[in-house]
Amino acid sequence: MNPAPRSVLVYVGGDLVGDAVMKLPFVRALRAACPDAAVTWCAGKHKSAFAGALRPLTAGLIDEVIEEAGFDRPLACLLHRPLGGRHFDWVIDTQRGVPVSFLVRRIRHDLFISGSAEFLLSDRKPPKGYTRPASMVAQMLDLLELASAQPPMPDAPLTLDETERQAAAAALPDGPVYVGLAPGAGGRVKCWPLENYIALAQDQIARGRAPVFILGPAEDDWAAALQDAVPQALFPTVGGEAPSPTVGYSIALGARLSAAVANDAGAGHILAASDVPLVSLFGPTPAAKFAPAARMAKVIEAQGFGSDEMSAIPLSAVTAAVEQLLG
Repeated sequence: MNPAPRSVLVYVGGDLVGDAVMKLPFVRALRAACPDAAVTWCAGKHKSAFAGALRPLTAGLIDEVIEEAGFDRPLACLLHRPLGGRHFDWVIDTQRGVPVSFLVRRIRHDLFISGSAEFLLSDRKPPKGYTRPASMVAQMLDLLELASAQPPMPDAPLTLDETERQAAAAALPDGPVYVGLAPGAGGRVKCWPLENYIALAQDQIARGRAPVFILGPAEDDWAAALQDAVPQALFPTVGGEAPSPTVGYSIALGARLSAAVANDAGAGHILAASDVPLVSLFGPTPAAKFAPAARMAKVIEAQGFGSDEMSAIPLSAVTAAVEQLLG
């Protein structure tokens, strides 16, 4: 059995908010695997949302974030040990650029794990015949499994702001069975037709459940039409008294849902972080690469119905998936 590390460094180039949300399952699994280690997150070239917008969520999961750590200046990393010569029990290099991996490997360490150059630089390698998964977070979880020699368990709890938790409880009080619906996406081509979400909401009402529309700022123009079409639905991110739809508030809302449906979008990854059973809808983008790492998920791809267009996904398939997750 591997000795428990006292210090772990995770190297990334940088993290925008969307990237960081997708990486939350890895962060949670890392803490579960290393409950007593000091975890340092190193953004070698850019900023990291774990030092900014997502810092409150990862309290207790990430102990230190280093940004713009100088790995864009290779000569300095070659002349001197990176990070001032600090030592870490584990260094997990999550990027795959070989020149950068050489530099990251110069961080003082006991164990170095890296997937670059087909694991050439890594102290441990996957078994023969290993196929790298398409999903970024699945690749990261594989690196953690190499380091820990244990299957990753992304179940360490996120830290939710108590104000946001209470606001979510006020918006969705105990009692009803809530089904979340997140109809938005960064590009409308990735959106299942809005009339289908309306029909799905009406179906849930007929089954005695409460549909909850999770709308972001980009979907503000949909709010009035949705409220007119489904007046019994709840809209906890809409209205003057609703809190701003931060990542933390959205996760707190997700934690109060019994199931949810989302397109291939940031909202799907945010809901996955709340551990709600999730139906994830895909059209022109590959689910193998972009599907959220939900604890319980049902992925529906338009290609299974003969088209790349989201409209090819029938309402009946999504309704059946919701029933299966609630089963």
